Amino acid sequence: MNSKMGEEEKPKQQQHQNPTESFTAMKSSLRQAIEVISSLISLSHSIRVFTVKWQLIRKKLEELNSGLMALENCDSSENTAVFSGLIPSILVTVNECYDLARRCVDLSYSGKLLMQSDLDVLVAKFDRHVKNLSEIYTAGILTQGFAIVVSRPGPGACKDDMRFYTRDLLTRMKIGDIEMKRQALVNLHDVVGEDERYVKLVVEVGDVVNVLVGFLDSSEMEIQEEASKIVSLLSGFDLYKGVLVGAGIIGPLIRVLESGSDVGKEGAARCLQKLTVNSDNAWSVSAHGGVTALLKICSTGDCGGELIGPACGVLRNLVGVEEIKRFMVEEGAMSTFIKLARSREEIVQINSIEFLQNIASGDESVRQTLVREGGVRALVRVLDPKSATSSKTREVALRAIENLCFCSQNYINMLMIYGFIDQLYFFLRNGEVSVQELALKVTFRLCGTSDEAKKAMGDAGFMPELVKLLDAKSYEVREMATEALSSLVSLPKNRKRFVQDDRNIGFLLQLLDQEEGMSGNKKLLLSILMSLTSCNSGRRKIASSGYLKNVEKLAEAEVSDAKRLVRKLSTNRFRSMLSGFWHS
Repeated sequence: MNSKMGEEEKPKQQQHQNPTESFTAMKSSLRQAIEVISSLISLSHSIRVFTVKWQLIRKKLEELNSGLMALENCDSSENTAVFSGLIPSILVTVNECYDLARRCVDLSYSGKLLMQSDLDVLVAKFDRHVKNLSEIYTAGILTQGFAIVVSRPGPGACKDDMRFYTRDLLTRMKIGDIEMKRQALVNLHDVVGEDERYVKLVVEVGDVVNVLVGFLDSSEMEIQEEASKIVSLLSGFDLYKGVLVGAGIIGPLIRVLESGSDVGKEGAARCLQKLTVNSDNAWSVSAHGGVTALLKICSTGDCGGELIGPACGVLRNLVGVEEIKRFMVEEGAMSTFIKLARSREEIVQINSIEFLQNIASGDESVRQTLVREGGVRALVRVLDPKSATSSKTREVALRAIENLCFCSQNYINMLMIYGFIDQLYFFLRNGEVSVQELALKVTFRLCGTSDEAKKAMGDAGFMPELVKLLDAKSYEVREMATEALSSLVSLPKNRKRFVQDDRNIGFLLQLLDQEEGMSGNKKLLLSILMSLTSCNSGRRKIASSGYLKNVEKLAEAEVSDAKRLVRKLSTNRFRSMLSGFWHS
């Protein structure tokens, strides 16, 4: 490429050109300037000296390029005179820059101080060009009526076409009128939402992220709303969260929460929820007043679930920081979220319940506050089978109850008073698969808490439901059901209740004949049967069962638990009921 471009003497005939010829000449010079600037931007990446100054120059070149590309896309010859003096001046500066760039790449400059001075002069010149171009646009030259609409590239478009389209949108966002800015934002939201390749381009191309962050403080609500929706999409990509935070997005997002429209607040809250997933940005949110703003949104009854839901989510992410958690408790967050747990909107219920679980988990003083303000009762109410609560919400509530209440017998007693055991039984018997499996896990844990809980579960009818699960397809389900049943029949009253149904013992004995992979834990099954022998009717029914041979086979195979069971059944008046194989 020639280092001196665009410095040819203007033909004398140019002064006699008609408007059409002048417009064509201007367009040619404009294309030439864009090409040289694009080449310069690429060249600047290979410069290894004066890196800070070249980064600044590159930024100015990108701003200038965006403005010139916008002019190229302007379908009007009326403003040729306005730009006729500016473009040649830009070309002169660009060619000077190209000379300095080549000398920096080749390390052929005469002295560092002189080169630094030349680069400073160059930055000042580019500043003037950018300012002049911006003033021209501000005067209204580039409007929706004059701009050529660049078509969105098709699904199979190459990266260059996609980059060109993104740059065009950036230009419109930077120097277009309000309507052009808004439409450019709408188009950018569409492509980012539909094609992830544009996400990377948004980060790579010029100042797109900085422009979007700046728009969050726009006085034009439509601009603010569209920008908030785009940054919410971008924040969903872990790779680019740091880029957003580095661009200073936290403060503007909080200001949108404080004074933006509902749509803008929703986008801001969703963005913050994603940015605070690992609490790295918790202090930044707090420092900008975000905790107070979010608590206000959650405590205001006139906000919809689409806003309150993600606002709850942000606060849930922040409770991992002890100081922030304490502040929330002092500000009355517990009562606010207990009230939200009764919301009819799924997203609000789920996020508020998870908030309560997170803030009280591992902190007894906060847990006591939760109990004192009615949090446990609220969680149990969520499980009411008569309510219209979703299965997903019930799963979240079950996990929260298990996490918060199973650490204390007092809390378990409170659950029993509130009718939790009847609700747990209902979902173990009638719940959707995901809820039923979680109910089984909670049942398994509850069996190990106290004899009072075991008695209540036996009275409620848990044992027949657990028996049904002993031959489930899932090994985990079979194992938990077997262990839970083993725990329940350790109570004498439950043993008597269990053996009343003749089918129960026969079914347990049948399971012993199945392959290990298809049965529950045989050791536990034998343990249950051994426990049942302490009940007279249990011993009698086991000994008289036609499936007793399954125990005998295991005993012959030297299974110690089976041998003990046979020995127990062989004593006293039951000896005559057994086959004569046992002599040990």
